[in-house]
Amino acid sequence: MKQKQKYTSLEKAWILYDVGNSAFVLLVSTIIPIYFNYLSESAGLSSVTYLAYWGYAASVATLAVAFIGPVFGAVADTKNYKKKIFLVTVLVGVIGCIAMGIAATWLGFLVIFVIAKIGYSASLVFYDSMLHDVTTPEKLDEVSSQGYAWGYIGSCIPFIISLGIVLGAEPLGLSMQTAMGISFAVVAVWWIVSSFPLLKNYRQIHYVENTPGLVGKSFRRLWETLKGMKDDRKILLYLLAYFFYIDGVYTIIEMATAYGTALGLDTTGLLLALLVTQIVAFPSAIAFGKFTEKYPSENLITICILAYTAIAVYALFLNSQLQFWILAVCVGLFQGGIQALSRSHFAKLIPPQKSGEYFGIMDICGKGASFIGTALVGFVSQVTGSTNQGVAVLAVVFVVGLVLFRVSVRIKK
Repeated sequence: MKQKQKYTSLEKAWILYDVGNSAFVLLVSTIIPIYFNYLSESAGLSSVTYLAYWGYAASVATLAVAFIGPVFGAVADTKNYKKKIFLVTVLVGVIGCIAMGIAATWLGFLVIFVIAKIGYSASLVFYDSMLHDVTTPEKLDEVSSQGYAWGYIGSCIPFIISLGIVLGAEPLGLSMQTAMGISFAVVAVWWIVSSFPLLKNYRQIHYVENTPGLVGKSFRRLWETLKGMKDDRKILLYLLAYFFYIDGVYTIIEMATAYGTALGLDTTGLLLALLVTQIVAFPSAIAFGKFTEKYPSENLITICILAYTAIAVYALFLNSQLQFWILAVCVGLFQGGIQALSRSHFAKLIPPQKSGEYFGIMDICGKGASFIGTALVGFVSQVTGSTNQGVAVLAVVFVVGLVLFRVSVRIKK
């Protein structure tokens, strides 16, 4: 039996960045919405209005990245540029994370949040595109899954510290704003420190040569790629499918705590339930990576989409703490699998030397697509007056994504 190859130091450094940035993701899906709720209630906003404004802010951030991602990605494909632009986006996210603790009004907080979210989301365009440079084609699925898996479990450490500070603010003699500011700083430090190994060791292997007129030529390459995609139906249909199904995934991640809070569920219970999501997602993501040794990744992605469709329908009937806990566990079982395998599945379809611009385009169909999901949840919630119906409407986008994905799978490359 062939001995399994261990992970290289570069693969480990790449995985470690997921540990760092995932702390911000967990903050966004748990503590940050609660603090925004605190600020909005102080200003007299209703729970439905609070959920809508939170959804609109998340949509603005993701829409911005949808526009800048492909352009920056095309520039980053140029020799020796990927790491530089990656560093800038990380710093924008980290500094924004710290700055959120300074905001004292709900509007100021939302503005800073949008900037920090743009930095975080843009960094992932370059991080994802590094996958071809840090590992071999045979290990794409497994390394991608390891990144998400360790990101889930690793992010729990700063989250537990932050949660302890927030919940223990009164005994410690801290105001809510001070406790939140410390929590944001803890996450920011965790994020930047986890970035150091990748920034130190990464070398861009697949690239386009640096020639005069860099920006102009990057735009032309991007335009040629976009024009050429109409003839590559497999990639085009996959991106359309991804646009829909990952839209629902990211919307659920971003609005989970806001949704539970709007339903009037206990805040501490919500946070602990989402912590369980991270813990469950750790072995689940690793398992999906191992499953690719026996089953095609497209079949595993199909299972994940079906599971998320059922989760969205289940949200229609959710009205208790126990039901929210069940929802959190179910999300944890499939969240890592669908994200990790979608990333590696796409990496197999694209030319490595154009990974930056292709992942930038993918980001339009991914985090950029959640502009629709978050806005849709906010809109339906306001129109119907029901947050349950707002979240349940996501089942439609999952079904559309599933149909398109299966069509793309049947197309021969």
